[in-house]
Amino acid sequence: MKLQRRVATGFVSLFFFVAVTASTEPADKSNKYICSEANPGSMCTAATTCGSASSPCVVDIKRRGGTSASATPDIPNAKGNAPFCVKTGTTVTFQSSSKNTGFVLDFGPSSPFETPNTPGTIIGGSDRPISVVASKPGCYKYSVGACISGTVYGMCGSSEAELVVIPAN
Repeated sequence: MKLQRRVATGFVSLFFFVAVTASTEPADKSNKYICSEANPGSMCTAATTCGSASSPCVVDIKRRGGTSASATPDIPNAKGNAPFCVKTGTTVTFQSSSKNTGFVLDFGPSSPFETPNTPGTIIGGSDRPISVVASKPGCYKYSVGACISGTVYGMCGSSEAELVVIPAN
């Protein structure tokens, strides 16, 4: 019961932190995102595309030092929170390899995935990977948050990342 309260408190703290961070970012920061480019799909190559219709894309969510979190796809040499691509029809599994870590991914009002219970939000953890299917082509900015259960100070972190969904040809 104590662990459930800590995790719940962590998620509430994370949502508050994400809301405050999003409202205090400078307006010119949007120029640094691939989704603000004229053709974000042009960055999709074999080196930046995760999974396929026959093999899933696995994205590891972790809390990083300080107050940030990262989403890293299983692409060779991938960096945390770097933009990556998936094709429509690809199953994407969000999970955390870090012990006692819960995560929240928020795509806002428009999600590229089929998420029947919570449109736009994906909630999981180290003991609860979440698999969704990419269904809507486009470029999506999302917030990623991770909380470590049982820590007292700075247990949650959040960041922003991008995902490009391209049509399967």
